[in-house]
Amino acid sequence: MNDEFMTRAIDLSERSIEESGGPFGAVIVKDNEIVAEGTNRVTLDNDPTAHAEVQAIRKACVRLNTFDLGGCEIHASCEPCPMCLGAIYWSRIRRVYYANTREDAARIRFSDEDIYDEMARPLSERRIVSLVRVPSDRARDAFERWTRKRDRTPY
Repeated sequence: MNDEFMTRAIDLSERSIEESGGPFGAVIVKDNEIVAEGTNRVTLDNDPTAHAEVQAIRKACVRLNTFDLGGCEIHASCEPCPMCLGAIYWSRIRRVYYANTREDAARIRFSDEDIYDEMARPLSERRIVSLVRVPSDRARDAFERWTRKRDRTPY
């Protein structure tokens, strides 16, 4: 791990505070070079998905012209929340460095424990009141079309 990258992630978290965002920053690194940065913009953009890690992943994918960030690592000022961790998995980043823990975040009222707990519950016990499958031949056909498409890009 390069302290320079963590320092930059923390610098971004401090900048985010000054810009009235949440206290989170992240950088994506490839071949020992920062390729993208992100800050928390949830309240600034009225977007609950605008976490620093997601912002950095989106920018890295654009810059590198790929959805596969498998050759990259992420340095974040805080342990990724469940959503960001999911995005990290989807982007194929294999190494995550973080400074503050999720317990540290909970102490300043950024707790993800309810989401972690929620995901462990059976569907019938979750807060989402209704998660209803609506079977559709058309939706199934779209999946079938995808599997037959010769020029598809698997991911």
